[in-house]
Amino acid sequence: MPASRATNRPELSAFLRAMRSRLRPDDVGLPPTDRRRTPGLRRQEVAQLAAVSIDWYIRLEQGRVGIPGAAVLDAVSQALKLSEIERHHLHLIARGEAPPPRHVPAPASESLRTLLHGMPTTPAWIVDFRFDVLAYNAAATSLFGPGFTVGTNTARELFLDPGSRDLQLDWARIAREYVGNLRANLARHPDDPPLQALVDELRRGSRDFAVTWDDQTVEQRTNGTKRILHPVAGMMTLRYDVLAVQDGSDQRLSVITPADAATESALRSLLLPRHGLRAVN
Repeated sequence: MPASRATNRPELSAFLRAMRSRLRPDDVGLPPTDRRRTPGLRRQEVAQLAAVSIDWYIRLEQGRVGIPGAAVLDAVSQALKLSEIERHHLHLIARGEAPPPRHVPAPASESLRTLLHGMPTTPAWIVDFRFDVLAYNAAATSLFGPGFTVGTNTARELFLDPGSRDLQLDWARIAREYVGNLRANLARHPDDPPLQALVDELRRGSRDFAVTWDDQTVEQRTNGTKRILHPVAGMMTLRYDVLAVQDGSDQRLSVITPADAATESALRSLLLPRHGLRAVN
């Protein structure tokens, strides 16, 4: 076996046992159980948290699984709450090579925030590759309501909010765009656990998402027109443009503009006072 792919099985076994022994069930969100003969999590609990079979995890801890994949090692790392240095060490002793770098989403830059707030009558916001909102302006709040804030995940709102179909009159088309974008994003960030967890959550929670995902849909959402039925302003036809931020952060700037004079008037009426939707899609 080449040196770059060699494993250190005794070290792997000792390391996993040590990392498991330092955790308690309540450290990882598991309910407390009866008194334990040995400290730490049980192997079954680590397997459950990492979404692997107990048999596979036992063989991993015993050094009997060959060369495990990078993604499954990251799942074990997350289950054991390893630091970045500990994660790096696990990959070295289990795979004989350093792990792929984790993408740490950067906050929206100060210049982009200035740009957002310099468009007081144009709803605009910034999302990362997981569709988490990083920044937004006051016009977006006027359109989408106070529930639209940093941390809102627009994909989750679209597929899991029962009211999204009433608001989005072109729901099926917009939904397909989202699925296609998430698949493309996952291909660029295959080792990002939160993104994979979001996809898994949407597949479990939305049959429409699961069906479209299984169709292998791939798209890049860039621009288009959609209709929404606003609870205050009524039916609005909006143009949307999604612009890539060219700084390596894999962020997107989304901008909404009216598609006709009636929508322009309705959108202006929302700015004062502020009313809006509970979620953005």
